[in-house]
Amino acid sequence: MTVIDAITLAAAAAAAGAVNAIAGGGTLLTFPTLLLIGTPAIVANATSTLALVVGTAGSLFGYRRQIAAVRPWLRQFVPVSLLGGLLGGILLTCTEEKVFANMVPFLLLFATILFLAQAPLRRFAGFADKSGIAAPHHRVVWAAVLFQFFVALYGGYFGAGIGILMLASLGFIGLTDIHEMNALKTILGSLINLVAAAWFIWAGLIEWPKAVVMTGGALVGYYLGAHFSQRIPQARVRQIITAIGFAISAVMFYKQFVR
Repeated sequence: MTVIDAITLAAAAAAAGAVNAIAGGGTLLTFPTLLLIGTPAIVANATSTLALVVGTAGSLFGYRRQIAAVRPWLRQFVPVSLLGGLLGGILLTCTEEKVFANMVPFLLLFATILFLAQAPLRRFAGFADKSGIAAPHHRVVWAAVLFQFFVALYGGYFGAGIGILMLASLGFIGLTDIHEMNALKTILGSLINLVAAAWFIWAGLIEWPKAVVMTGGALVGYYLGAHFSQRIPQARVRQIITAIGFAISAVMFYKQFVR
């Protein structure tokens, strides 16, 4: 790894950390960068996952004021996130990527549209009481938990855009504060990547010098993204998230069906 390679990886990881702190999709910055400097695909995926999960600590610190508000939801979502993340990591090392990868652009596009339309759809479906505070039926919550398992499965497998998927789901179970949603999304995303990264380490898939360089960049990016996103009006953050979602979808459609 040359000095230029190290600088490139650190910059890509910092940008990915900032993007992940706001919405998700940072893998689409780190994974191609690793490929660009000659890292094999599966090793690049594993190394990217480890670097970004360690960097998540910076984002969790940035969202520390929101953690208490989302703690009641952790009981439902943490177990399925851990299980799905581990199974996704195992799946990556045991199967080919092609069939699952072809589903990704459609999944991301659907989630972005869902996130964009969640407020009117929530009102139409009657998920809010007269005070405007969401009161979802228990079946809605269990559906979201099941959805989170599949998000975690995909997250352990590859993971680009899992933040968009989680934000869409969290909106329908009643969370309306975008910063609290981002805090919960960050916690769950870090757990998904943590168990997947542990599997990748055990399987010997990590290229450690690159992982260390990227971890430093990701820590800075995660913290700055989490810190400054809370100074932006919620409506603006939602617009940024929607734009990122459509951009990731477009990139994935191009990658899978055009290139």
